[in-house]
Amino acid sequence: MSYSQMFSCNICPRNCGIDRTKNKGYCGVTDKLRINLATRHFGEEPCFSGTRGSGTIFFAGCNLRCVYCQNYEISTLCWGKDISVEELIRLMLKLQEEGAHNINLVTPTHFTLQLREAIIQAKEKGLTIPVLWNSSAYEKVETLQLLTGLVDIYLPDFKYAHKVYAQKYSAAPDYPAVAISAIKEMFSQVGLLKLDEKGIAQKGLLLRMLILPNKLAGCKENLYTLAEELGTELTLSLMGQYYPAGKAKNYKELTRGITLTEYFEVVDTAVELGFTKLYTQEISSSDTWTPNFSPAPEEINPASEFNPQLELTL
Repeated sequence: MSYSQMFSCNICPRNCGIDRTKNKGYCGVTDKLRINLATRHFGEEPCFSGTRGSGTIFFAGCNLRCVYCQNYEISTLCWGKDISVEELIRLMLKLQEEGAHNINLVTPTHFTLQLREAIIQAKEKGLTIPVLWNSSAYEKVETLQLLTGLVDIYLPDFKYAHKVYAQKYSAAPDYPAVAISAIKEMFSQVGLLKLDEKGIAQKGLLLRMLILPNKLAGCKENLYTLAEELGTELTLSLMGQYYPAGKAKNYKELTRGITLTEYFEVVDTAVELGFTKLYTQEISSSDTWTPNFSPAPEEINPASEFNPQLELTL
């Protein structure tokens, strides 16, 4: 792959073919790096946020553009500011200087070529903290292979088990097949999640599942797929933070948060399958929600203090 692909973009599975040096692709942006925010973020899983925050850079645009996206203004409306590769490198180094535990690239897929160059140069200029690729997993294997040896941690979502819902909410009926191939490639590059002595992630894969109301994401089915394809030593983050954002109000089945029953059905399935490294969340009834990661329920993990590894004793 080379930057010439921007002239007829085929970086992601959309294969939109648009000349992104002149126009906006399916992702909503041109080839110019565009960010909304760069900050030390404390709302990620504890192994990423730690005590000093995750050096998070939110990129504008998205190649998946789910109707319920909780970052709708950034991913779909593309609010943000264009920056150069050199400016991005300076941001990375500044976040490291401020004490961030990692560089967390959020929704990076459509800028893979630019980010590859930025990561290479940043490491040459002294970036030593882990680089985290925080994506939807709607990515081509050959594109991900460009990041081999550059990305230390992969943090993909696994959004859908069924193509009918992937089509309805993300216009991507091929998502289930594309995502599992992408996740397997990520895993082949970095392996299981590894933490340092302080519980901070240094390398590996952590997979997120956002549980949708009415079982629309098919999380239980995806857990079976993961157990079969990658094994139950995989670290999972089971997210109960869904609330109706973006265009969700246009879909009756998406207009509420999830119930405790819906959430713990997924948690229970993960435990029954043998997954022992789980991040779970407290479920709130509010319309908008701030992530609060906590150990699995007391009956599963009776530990009185938070254990970043969440290795449950069954």
